[in-house]
Amino acid sequence: MTNELGQRNIIVSTGIVTPFAKLRFTLLNRSCGVTNMFVGREYELNVLNKRFNSGRFEFIPIYGRRRVGKTALIREFVKDKKAVFFTATESGGNRNLRGLSSAIYETASGVQANLTYSDYEAALDAVFDIAVKEKLVFVIDEYPYLAESYSAVSSILQMYIDQKYKDTDLFLILCGSSMSFMENQVLGYKSPLYGRRTGQLRVAPFDFRDSSRFHKSFSKEEQAVIYGITGGIPKYLEMMDDKRSLKENIIGSFLTADSMLFEEPSNLLKQELREPQTYNDILTAIADGSSRMNEIVTKTGIVGFDSSKCNKYLRSLISLDLVKRELPAFEPNSKKSIYRVKDGMFRFWYRFVATNVTSVQLGLGDAVYKRIEPHIPAFMGEVFEEICKQWLWGENIANRLPFSFRDFGRWWGTDPVRKQEAEVDILAADDVRSSAILCECKWTNDKVDGRVVRALLSKAELFNFGEKYFLLFSRSGFKDDAKKMANDRIRLVEFSDMYA
Repeated sequence: MTNELGQRNIIVSTGIVTPFAKLRFTLLNRSCGVTNMFVGREYELNVLNKRFNSGRFEFIPIYGRRRVGKTALIREFVKDKKAVFFTATESGGNRNLRGLSSAIYETASGVQANLTYSDYEAALDAVFDIAVKEKLVFVIDEYPYLAESYSAVSSILQMYIDQKYKDTDLFLILCGSSMSFMENQVLGYKSPLYGRRTGQLRVAPFDFRDSSRFHKSFSKEEQAVIYGITGGIPKYLEMMDDKRSLKENIIGSFLTADSMLFEEPSNLLKQELREPQTYNDILTAIADGSSRMNEIVTKTGIVGFDSSKCNKYLRSLISLDLVKRELPAFEPNSKKSIYRVKDGMFRFWYRFVATNVTSVQLGLGDAVYKRIEPHIPAFMGEVFEEICKQWLWGENIANRLPFSFRDFGRWWGTDPVRKQEAEVDILAADDVRSSAILCECKWTNDKVDGRVVRALLSKAELFNFGEKYFLLFSRSGFKDDAKKMANDRIRLVEFSDMYA
């Protein structure tokens, strides 16, 4: 480490985290909402702690879209461990080197100091010196920023892993929100770090079960809507207040000009992508129901915009986990691909907020809510399908289904007999395609009647599975004629019973 005169300073690791360092880290955790409120992530924490206790060098890249809770997860993991935690910034290499130097020195000595190592190699030497003596977690958060500010850092890390770190008691974590960067420049074949990781962890949004733990005062239906409009993103879930009504939360979070979520999609696109307006147009088209490539191109109305150009933009949105490309279940070679907005908050925003921006800016949030309220049940249809998939997967893991399956998805196609389009909300099948479960998901105020059951049974005629089973999910329950049709092959599931 060098002082302002360029003289080398030797750091001797004390092996002790001082009270000052403990206090600072506790306050830092509290500012991130970790100490006071940390919900879920039991699986991820278990994975990290098992790796921590492996008794050998570990290198775990952690990645996931912004706001998904990666930093909070890592801080919860290291809160009782000796750790160097450095967060890179969008700045030059020298400024990031100063920040890294401060993080290393504070962990080693327990005090803050305005000192900087002569270069990144010297900084990593200091980390190595600590890890030789004791177990150390070394975290570089927002690693893509560091790599962009100093392009040689990945090669330097590769050299240290190959020559030194594998013989230390070091737990290295590189964390990033740029999905494409982490997958290509850290995990990818052409990366200097390829083959050095001992594992990886992709942090996904919360499922409905974990999302509902944030707001236990809400009813299950309200929790489902909150899950739908936040997409299970922890940052957005924390913004919802179960001391206020669902209406007040939507108006306060989305339909108020100074609220974070009112400008969140635009800000994220500007941060991640060039030409944000084109991406805005594409997301608006998909959210409005244009799911096929030609429909999206037509809906955007951009002069000179064709399928090849649109495909490039869609790939970028897919890499950010904002859009997904779907094929009919079990038809990998189908040409009937469609695109859907994968992120729930983005889907809600582009469907209801994007077209009402001016009204919101004029302070007419209540009037906007009145316009969109009747359409929220339709919006929830896709959300309910996702909740049902999660429940079905849980039943599959628990062996509470007629057979075990590995994959499932939506199916759509042409009914040649009735000469019309047909759709199955969820289709699951075993490995040899001998048994299948066909599911219908209804998020309506009305109870499901026998006609819906019969319609699902008729769709089964489109498939050649030997054994066919049926699951019908309903938000509001079932009428008597539907209940009379239930048997060993036809199962009726009410939403209130799914996550009792």
